[in-house]
Amino acid sequence: MVSALTFFYFLPHVLSKEVLHEASYYIKLDKRMVNCLLCPRRCIIAPGKRGFCGVRENQDGTLYSLVYAKPCSIHIDPIEKKPFFHFLPGSKAFSLATVGCNLKCKFCQNWQISQASPNDVEAMDLTPEEVIKKVKESGSPVIAYTYTEPTIYYEYMYDIAKLARAAGIKNVMHSAGFMNEEPLRNLVPYLDAADIDLKGFNNRFYAQVSLGNVDDVLRTLKILKESGVWLEITNLILPGLNDDPAEIKRMCEWIRDNLGPNTPLHFSRFWPMYKLMNLSPTPVETLRRARDIALAAGLKYVYIGNVGGNEAENTFCPKCGKIVIGRAGYVITAVNIVGGKCKFCGEKIDGVWK
Repeated sequence: MVSALTFFYFLPHVLSKEVLHEASYYIKLDKRMVNCLLCPRRCIIAPGKRGFCGVRENQDGTLYSLVYAKPCSIHIDPIEKKPFFHFLPGSKAFSLATVGCNLKCKFCQNWQISQASPNDVEAMDLTPEEVIKKVKESGSPVIAYTYTEPTIYYEYMYDIAKLARAAGIKNVMHSAGFMNEEPLRNLVPYLDAADIDLKGFNNRFYAQVSLGNVDDVLRTLKILKESGVWLEITNLILPGLNDDPAEIKRMCEWIRDNLGPNTPLHFSRFWPMYKLMNLSPTPVETLRRARDIALAAGLKYVYIGNVGGNEAENTFCPKCGKIVIGRAGYVITAVNIVGGKCKFCGEKIDGVWK
């Protein structure tokens, strides 16, 4: 997940007002209880209580989002920071988030906002219409729903995305993919690209480290692919937890067989963070080995992230092996793609280039 600071570098400092927005995807139960259907947790919430995510509250039998139009972090980032390497390289993304998450990842680098309560973090009032106005003023061609988990501010994201589509602005999401099928299918008509954190490839790891499960994430990946949303995957490798070569091989083969060999995969280096300060950074050799496994499995575009100055941040033509997109961190150093093809050999390079 991309890191963010909890401040606004170009917006006026105006604190959020207490204005509630009724949540989507829930049903009312007896005794003013509600059943939230947004994510696989399907929380049953008593009056006056909140769901697991901490941002959806039952008030007298009606479920409300506490973060609608209340972003806590807004920045303009390089699209490569999300990370998207095959989607409008070199463009800027107007990036936003609210507090909250429906997972509890022990390695979260944005835990100050993802694991916070709406009562604990300053937010601002910014309606979807005002977001679109700010995006146009910034000149960014893309809005990125990122930093925390976009699922938990679904209603806000959905309303912004519809307005953005009408305005010719593209929508991208960096998510853990822990969302139920119906809300996801209703979102994808307005979504241009998604980068999904596939945190591991077994439910034991998900339960131990994130309090989630992998099966729902795999379903999300399949839906995004079949819906025509441009898809990239990020796998943060944690030493001793999800770095087993055999499991990485199974994951890569699943990606190849279910999503296609043209799906970009980003192996990202772990740095000690949040509740895993006891772990060491991921050895670079572990990342290189994972990339070799992915390439051997037939994946065409495999990257290493969080390691400065490594050649695996470049995009190589899968046919002639030459660099078609050169990168130095978040800076594009070369673009050798013409009409969606390698300018050296004419091989199609998968992605969204304009």
